[in-house]
Amino acid sequence: FNEEIMIADTQDILQKRERTEKVLTSVVNLPVIPKVMFETIKLLDNKYTTAGELNKVISKDQSLLTKILTIANSPLYGLQRKVTTIEYAILVLGYRELKNIISALSVAEAFRNKTDKYLNSKEFMLHSYLTGTACKKLASDIGFNNSGEAFIAGFLHDIGISIIHRYLHSSFINVTELVESKGMTFKEAELDVLGMTHEQVGYFLLDRWNFPKEISDPILAHHAPDATSSNPVLSAVVNLADYITNRLKLTNAPWDTDVTLSPYAMQKFNLERELDVERFIDGYKDIFWNQIEFVRFLN
Repeated sequence: FNEEIMIADTQDILQKRERTEKVLTSVVNLPVIPKVMFETIKLLDNKYTTAGELNKVISKDQSLLTKILTIANSPLYGLQRKVTTIEYAILVLGYRELKNIISALSVAEAFRNKTDKYLNSKEFMLHSYLTGTACKKLASDIGFNNSGEAFIAGFLHDIGISIIHRYLHSSFINVTELVESKGMTFKEAELDVLGMTHEQVGYFLLDRWNFPKEISDPILAHHAPDATSSNPVLSAVVNLADYITNRLKLTNAPWDTDVTLSPYAMQKFNLERELDVERFIDGYKDIFWNQIEFVRFLN
């Protein structure tokens, strides 16, 4: 009897997942990336593009310019000198790093929705910025060879939340109400309503937008990375950054209230006991809080 119930539950989740993926498939082809961001990414793909050409395009969008310079100057990003122009940003960051920043911003902008009582857009973006720059810092500290990938994976780790809120809004409301009224975790409620978690939703779309697996896989695995992940170290970095932001209550991320630090992440950062975790987090506390004040005005 119990086995029959489990089979029925599995079939129900699969049916809901199919319906969710059908909606998401219709989103893939929408021209949602803002024009200036699209032009900039195109320019960055051309090795002959000059700093002047990039500056000319990026300067058309003062909001984008401000965000790039703010991220480049944020404490967790770790640059030694203040970046005040796109030309200097290119010099100290390089084309690849600049492309990582703009790619992350473009996806976030594409799926942004207005704030309502179910999701505060500013808090969501703050959590994204903070986790992205925290990932870059943590990755650099353990000698991960591409901290730019760490930034973009951290920045987009919860993009599935934004996608659900914008394109499956009634489902997002149902998920939130189940969490509040039934005491479910966000993951349990997502599976109950959508047949998918927000990690799976984010991965589904980024994969169809041809994002590199090195980035989309850690987004899929960031709540439970292990050695079998295709990019296990980066998955562990994102898991730890997400855990710290929630442990220190730096942002309001209700979908992450039950986030845990995976045993694999603890192993990668040599954290054997809870006391080690506390000491590790304490070592980053000041710089994280400085980071919050630095990016809080961005939206």
